[in-house]
Amino acid sequence: MKLSLSLVLLLVAISCREQPPSTDAATPAAATDSLAYQNPLDVQFGDPYIMDDGDGTYYLYGTGGGAEDGFSVYSSTNLIDWTYENQIYYGNKDSTWNESAFWAPECYKFNDKYYLFYSANWKVNPTNEGENFHIGVAVSDSPTGPFDDLQDEPIFSPGYPILDANVYKDDDGKYYLYYSRACYEHPVESEVADWAREEGLFDEIEESWIYGVELAADFKSVIGEPVLLLRPPLKMDDPNAEWESRSVISGEVNRRWTEGSFTFQHDGTYYMMYSANFYAGPNYAVGYATAASPLGPYTKATNNPVLEKNVDRGGEVTGTGHNSILFLDGSDRMICVYHGRTKSTGDERVVFMDEMSIDDDGVLTVNGPTTEPKKIELR
Repeated sequence: MKLSLSLVLLLVAISCREQPPSTDAATPAAATDSLAYQNPLDVQFGDPYIMDDGDGTYYLYGTGGGAEDGFSVYSSTNLIDWTYENQIYYGNKDSTWNESAFWAPECYKFNDKYYLFYSANWKVNPTNEGENFHIGVAVSDSPTGPFDDLQDEPIFSPGYPILDANVYKDDDGKYYLYYSRACYEHPVESEVADWAREEGLFDEIEESWIYGVELAADFKSVIGEPVLLLRPPLKMDDPNAEWESRSVISGEVNRRWTEGSFTFQHDGTYYMMYSANFYAGPNYAVGYATAASPLGPYTKATNNPVLEKNVDRGGEVTGTGHNSILFLDGSDRMICVYHGRTKSTGDERVVFMDEMSIDDDGVLTVNGPTTEPKKIELR
């Protein structure tokens, strides 16, 4: 049975999530507040990541948000009113391995420590690459920092720029790191690339691909070789080719992205949500794929995209993508948290949250983007 967002949030059960999403939940203390909820939230983040700390407080991490060479955090006890806490991580220092492009932080609570996985440009760049993104991890005793790097180098270097770290802890205790290979200097031949040349739009199409690899338990390295999990479709008649190629087809840019992944398990199936198209454009959208194991193989869903702009349907939201999920009451109730833009916010990426569900057939649906007011009564 599908639940409204109001009912979902009525039944919020706070869990200390050591990994997304399967944790035990506890019933929150009773309250009688009745509050109005409406997208977008008053948080100017890109790539929002939400963490339930297990004590009745939720934290939002993201790209931008006023942070200079680093990351900031917002907190809330009701998912509606968000308070800016402080900048929690400072990069581009003599003591840090990074120097610029601080993107897509995700914070996890493992063994009473908080680990911030993030992307940034590595100072070590002997060939002077234009994009030198790598993934690092910082640690703190508090969700509001300060965070300090575990080591003076990225977790690993696969030989190409990477970003958008996502971590999943499986039932057997193994950790997995998911990331996106950047489009930079990665031209790929496909029927879409052939079409773009024939139309005189672009000579080549660069692509980003999502990989997964086992992560060492100390988070300082990886185990084994990365596995390619998702990439843009090769064929024009692929059910996912049209929506994943809109930035190319519209002439916006000569790149096809597969990025911003979020992996979780539901009823024994692994779900990987991902974003496609230009992150700074109106066509940014979200799809998902499923697998029987953390490293795949993954099969993309036929009902993609599950989250996209609504201006063609009379709405005002564009650029919806790079989502995370808040799991309520275990994993049965889910809120999709993502960024987007509206006519009033302009180019600024702001945070949205909408109800998400998976039916008995395993079909995932996000009921958004929404901008109409909703009433939430907390108990």
